[in-house]
Amino acid sequence: MNIDLNSDLGESFGAWRMGDDAAMLAVVSSANVACGFHAGDPAGILQTLRSAAAQGVCIGAHVSYPDLVGFGRRNMDMASADLQASVIYQIGALQGLATAAGTRVRYVKPHGALYNFIAHDARQAADVIAAVKAVDPSLGLVVLAGSALAGWAREAGLRTIEEAFADRGYRADGSLVPRNQPGAVLHDPEAVAARMLQLARDGTVTAVDGSVVRVAADSICVHGDSPGAVTMAQRVRERLTADGITIRSFMDAA
Repeated sequence: MNIDLNSDLGESFGAWRMGDDAAMLAVVSSANVACGFHAGDPAGILQTLRSAAAQGVCIGAHVSYPDLVGFGRRNMDMASADLQASVIYQIGALQGLATAAGTRVRYVKPHGALYNFIAHDARQAADVIAAVKAVDPSLGLVVLAGSALAGWAREAGLRTIEEAFADRGYRADGSLVPRNQPGAVLHDPEAVAARMLQLARDGTVTAVDGSVVRVAADSICVHGDSPGAVTMAQRVRERLTADGITIRSFMDAA
């Protein structure tokens, strides 16, 4: 039995430090690397890619709405031509940096508001799918587990990777608790590790209302910008491996 463990990295910007990429890369099997539209500067992104290559960590393009000020967490009503070009641009930029770092981009994971919006919005979802296919149809697409996007992407011929979140609260319908509501972000490493073992073993998580929600996931995300993120990711990995579950990139498990 195996599952992927991923984190959002490359998000530091100039003097503003976000997360501990070097430490997190020693724990995860896949890294969603910022492309400069919600966070990340070229030099910092390149360093993260070099570190990931040295650790043998799989690389994904963490594409976003163009929203540096809002960290990509604000919805944007972009025209299709603009959104498609934006996603193509970001993937291409990361591909160039990855080549220089001796690695390559193998999948795409939308970030923040874009990730959540295209989980249910058919038009913007189609734009992101079209952009990924235009660059490289062999790229995987990471999607919220159980979302409409998972079906749309598969119908379009993309490989989909369904994802669960270690450090985010779930609602009874399987969606994430909005960040401005109580229970949205979880901080206790032991509690998070226990619920991810439940996810890996039973395919379920306990929602904020106490109900049990079925979540069939190929990958688990620990946000790199969360307080104590490295400790949380380490505890999740330890708990899973102690139970006989192998941590391996979803791209290697194909």
